[in-house]
Amino acid sequence: MVELLSLEMAVARLRAKRAELSLKQAKAMLDDNHGLAVSLALCSRIRAGQARAKAARRRLLKMAPPTTAH
Repeated sequence: MVELLSLEMAVARLRAKRAELSLKQAKAMLDDNHGLAVSLALCSRIRAGQARAKAARRRLLKMAPPTTAH
């Protein structure tokens, strides 16, 4: 059971990192001047990337809520 949880957490961390990397790449591409159509597509990609990153972080937190130090 512990191994399954560790695997699920590793997958969740990987998804979060991939989503954040994709978002970072899309934002970098938006800085280049590619024209209106490409910029609109990149904005859509950025919004989708933000949603994926947020969902991945939320899944990760559900698996292992942050510990509070007293």
